[in-house]
Amino acid sequence: MFVNDCLNTNEKGHLTIGGCDTVELAKEYGTPLYVLDETTIRNTIRSYVSSFNKFYDGNGMPLYASKALSCKELCRIAKEENIGLDVVSGGEIYTALQAGFPMEKVHFHGNNKTEDEIRFALKSKVGKFVVDNLYELELLNKIAGEMNIKADISFRIKPGVDAHTHNFIRTGQIDSKFGFALETGEAFEAVKEALKLDNVCLKELHCHIGSQIFDIEPFVTAAEIMIDFMAKIKSELGAVISELNLGGGFGIMYTSDDEPVPYENYMDKVSVAVKAKCAEHGLPVPFIYIEPGRSVVGEAGITLYTVGGKKEIPNVRTYVSIDGGMTDNIRYALYQSAYTVVNASKADKPADEIVTIAGKCCESGDLVQEHTKVADVQVGDILAVLSTGAYNYSMASNYNRIPRPAIVMVKDGKSRVIVKRESYEDIVRNDV
Repeated sequence: MFVNDCLNTNEKGHLTIGGCDTVELAKEYGTPLYVLDETTIRNTIRSYVSSFNKFYDGNGMPLYASKALSCKELCRIAKEENIGLDVVSGGEIYTALQAGFPMEKVHFHGNNKTEDEIRFALKSKVGKFVVDNLYELELLNKIAGEMNIKADISFRIKPGVDAHTHNFIRTGQIDSKFGFALETGEAFEAVKEALKLDNVCLKELHCHIGSQIFDIEPFVTAAEIMIDFMAKIKSELGAVISELNLGGGFGIMYTSDDEPVPYENYMDKVSVAVKAKCAEHGLPVPFIYIEPGRSVVGEAGITLYTVGGKKEIPNVRTYVSIDGGMTDNIRYALYQSAYTVVNASKADKPADEIVTIAGKCCESGDLVQEHTKVADVQVGDILAVLSTGAYNYSMASNYNRIPRPAIVMVKDGKSRVIVKRESYEDIVRNDV
């Protein structure tokens, strides 16, 4: 019935997550409220680690893509599960530092890293810079020289693979703001330049073809293209690249229409392609990284809201207003992203009422879902939007000066706050 095993229905007919009654969570912590199931997060991470052991003989490591949800507790979990982190800003680096995360396991992405961020990352001993363009390469080399540091780098490569996904989140084709293009020769020239520089060491190649992908074949094709490029570098430049980062983008279930591929199937097929290509070119199998983010936290999270009003417009639609909206979930406004909505107060009842879930912002586009089926909704009911663990809190805003919600972690029937709810004082904290 639900998108994840951590969700269930109790004897009161209420939705539960991680053994906790969501209606009671709403009473205790208030709404809107993000809720994450710790067991689901850890089990997903462990499934990736297990797949590396099975298909690459342990010669690889997942990096949690923290842009999906960055907070100290997620960094602590990643540390405890012995995986790496993929960060994209100085703020995400700072969060990892504050959580005591081992910085040698951090990869720093971004298409426009500032000089301050580069200095901060070097000072923080970030493990690897994923270089996006020649300007960044030159700037990093210059700053590293001034600091008497030799920085390990990766190059983000555009392999030209169509990921069959939404245009806004397709990043592997030539027309993308990210990375070096293969087909124009740009990527090869960048490698030649890096090999000349004194203060950087090219260790890795990286690609990322998009997000929310359900087809394995684009991942296989991208991996083969990257191994071919590594072979070209060895043949023509005499340099052996020892590490390969194949990115992330694994799809999750938002609604019953989604059919995610089991992650082990992806790991299996891609590993076969990598090993075959390496054998073909006489290359050693590189150390493999992947960057799951959404798939680690997406289905592990839900968002709870309290219904504050119901407006029926005959022969048009019925609006159900909630106490959150685009400030805590912007994805419908941006992408018309589909979600499953459950009346958590009546989770045992049939979802036979068609409604549009409207947020509280002074904005006509502030909708969470349109024409979605839920059990009979009344004022005061608790609604749960499922699969909101990724790109909800991380994309939240203070539009209309609305405070960001708290995040609660649940496990085995117990709950705890991992990110406090913002107050009105927080909203004006930096006003002068």
